This record gives sequence, C-alpha cells and structure tokens, in this order.
Amino acid sequence: MNPIVSGTAILFGSLIFMMIVRVPISFSLGISALITATYIGIPFMNLFQKMSTGITSFTFMCVPFFIVMAQIMTDGGISDRLTKFCNVLVGRMKGGTAIVNCIVSMFFGGISGSSVADVSSIGAFLIPSMIKEGYDADYSIAVTCTSSVEGVIIPPSQNMIFFIVAAGSGLSISTMFMTGYIPGFLLTLALCVCSYLIAVKKDYPVSEAKSWKENIRIVKEAILGLVTILIVAVGITSGVFTATEAGAIAAVYALVITTLVYKTMTLRKFADCLLKSLKTLSTIMAIIATSSAFSYVLSYLKVPARVATAFLTVSDNPSVIMLLMVLMMIALGCFMDMGILIILLTPILYPVAMSFGFNPYHFGLIMVLSLGLGLLTPPVGTTLWAGCAIAGVPIEKTVKGFLPFYFTYLIVLILIIALPNISLILPRMMGYVA
Repeated sequence: MNPIVSGTAILFGSLIFMMIVRVPISFSLGISALITATYIGIPFMNLFQKMSTGITSFTFMCVPFFIVMAQIMTDGGISDRLTKFCNVLVGRMKGGTAIVNCIVSMFFGGISGSSVADVSSIGAFLIPSMIKEGYDADYSIAVTCTSSVEGVIIPPSQNMIFFIVAAGSGLSISTMFMTGYIPGFLLTLALCVCSYLIAVKKDYPVSEAKSWKENIRIVKEAILGLVTILIVAVGITSGVFTATEAGAIAAVYALVITTLVYKTMTLRKFADCLLKSLKTLSTIMAIIATSSAFSYVLSYLKVPARVATAFLTVSDNPSVIMLLMVLMMIALGCFMDMGILIILLTPILYPVAMSFGFNPYHFGLIMVLSLGLGLLTPPVGTTLWAGCAIAGVPIEKTVKGFLPFYFTYLIVLILIIALPNISLILPRMMGYVA
C-alpha cells in the first residue's frame, strides 16, 4: 500500500480509536501524530518544534488574559450585575427573561471557548429560572442552547483564536474579531425576535417589576462592569489595542473594579480565579500544542490537497464546495465540541477554501457558525445535550420547541454565507481588509 495512504489511515484510525476509548483529546492528537510519524519516518524533533511553536505564537498570548478576565468577571460578580442590567432593559417585555438569556449569551458566550461550558454556566441559573417563571422547558432549553452560540463570533471569542492559530498563515486576530461583530449582533437580534414572537403567541409571563430606585442602582453598578467588555470591543476595533493588549487591560480593569468598587474580590478569591484559569489554560495549551503536531503530519501527508481533489471530483463551483463543507461541519458538530473541531478541521478545510478563492476571515466566521449549528443538531448535539441535562428533559421532548430557533439560526447562517459583506464591511471600513 502507498505509505501516504496507509499513513493517513493510521493517523485518523488511531485518533478515532483513542477518542472512542475516551482518551483526552490532547493526548489523542499527540499520540496519533507520534504513531504516524514513526511509521512514515518523520523525525520526532520536527513534531516537538511544531508543538513549541504552536503555544509560543504571539496570537496565542491573548488567550490567558481573556481566560483570567472571564474568571474575574464571573467570580467577582460582574456577570451577575450585567444579567440584572439586561433584565432592567428588556425584562418587562413578553418573554423578557428569554431575551435577557440571548443578550447575556452575546456578552459571555465565547469567553470559555466551549459552547458546552457556556450552556453549563449560563444555563445553570437561567434555565431553572425560566421554568420557575412559567416558561415551557423545551422553550427554555432552546433559547439557552441557541443563544450560547452567539458569543462564539463576538469578541473575545476563543473559537476565533483557535481558527487563527490552526490556520497558521499569518492572519490577524484583530481582523478576525472585527468580522464577528455585525453577524453576532444580527444573530442575537434574530433570536430575540424569535423569542418574543413565541412568547407573545404562548402568552409567557413578564419579569417582576422593580422600583425606579432599584433599577437605577442596578444600572449604575452594571455600567462599570460593562466597560470591561467595551475595552475589548472598542479598543480592538479602533486600533488602539491589539487583542493581547486589550485582554490584559480588560483583566486588570476587571480586577480593580471588583476589588475596589464592588468589593467582591478578595485575595483568596483572586488566588482561586488564577487556579481556575490555570486549569482552563493548561487544557487549551495542551490541545493547541498537540494539534500543531497533528496539523504538521496532516500537511506532510498532503491531506488538504487530497480533500480539495476529492471536492473537485464533485464540482468546481465554489458555491457547491462551500455547501459541501458546511454540511460536513454541521454533521461533525453533532458529535464533538466546537473548539476541538476547529483545531482538527481548519488545517484540512482552510487550504481548500483558499484554493477556491474564499476570503480567509469570511471562511473562518462560516466555520465557527456552521460548527455551532452542528452542536445544536440531534441526535447527539453536545450543546443541546448539556441544556437538556440541566433541565432534566430528554432530547426528544425538546425538538418541537427547538425548531423555530434552529431555523432562525440557519437563516442567519445562510445570509452570512451568501452576503460576505455582512462580516467584512467593518474590517473593510477600518482598512484591515482590502
């Protein structure tokens, strides 16, 4: 057998086997790369150099700051205050808590880099709260799961960082971030409208009214916390900060606010924040390092070129090729978490997309959104499963309530694919994309 073909079979066969027997993904990637390198004669030193390069890139430096920022915002109470702030804005509308759910997910959905983690954290208090207020369980789960994917394209999105690192072609993380703002707001608006229309039709309740004095207090407290997010959004968009600088400044600002103003952050709490952040960061670093070695072996075996050739046997029409890639990503997204799939698929599909003339940033956005849709798709749909587990409801009982949100998400995805300017207009206005 051709050593390239047999090497490819060994690479993917060993990876799939180890994932089936529940070996952690970072070990699965590294071991499969080592086994294949041994078989086809790649020096181990080459793999180790690629692993080192993967986690020492300047692009990756922003990840620790965003992780620490997110942990401080959560443990220091900024997240809770922003949730109350969103409730003041839209809580008195029909389905107000559902709309709050969408807006909160827009702010925090992408910080952890895992939509399953986002549903587990945000949904842990919003799903029971919605059910208690009188919302149907399937509606509550559907809102939480679909909205959890909003934040993956709104900075600071670790999934976008994963794409930039995995693409390995000198792309700008700041430009990638800018492509996500308008599509992210569009998806949030679409899900809010869908939530409202269903809430009116089913006569869902409005949130309990608060006094003007209480509302003003909530707004005042939340504004200081909201600046943390604005530092990232405005700083990167205006070109004042790089993504790494924005993450560092936002993390320090969040620490100052929670320590000196809210007085919710103690020395012990901050130490716990760092320990939690270290655990998350070590997991991500291990995956990035081993995926870099895995990607190197993929390139050595010319897997991307072979995939491109396989697509060309079907059609040479770029639209058909994009449709095939999107369907592949949605299908794979049913079974694996988004961050891992981005790291695995980008080295394969990115060169294919570039050979067909797609804009790299537009393709990155499509990849993240398509994988997000897969996470919401039965029979497995890891994000859907997490939401159902929180509510204690079987997946099959959520399908009816889920369909309107699924089709809303699908419509937005189609719009973004068909109209690249939706994602590229902002970076073009800022001079980042020709």
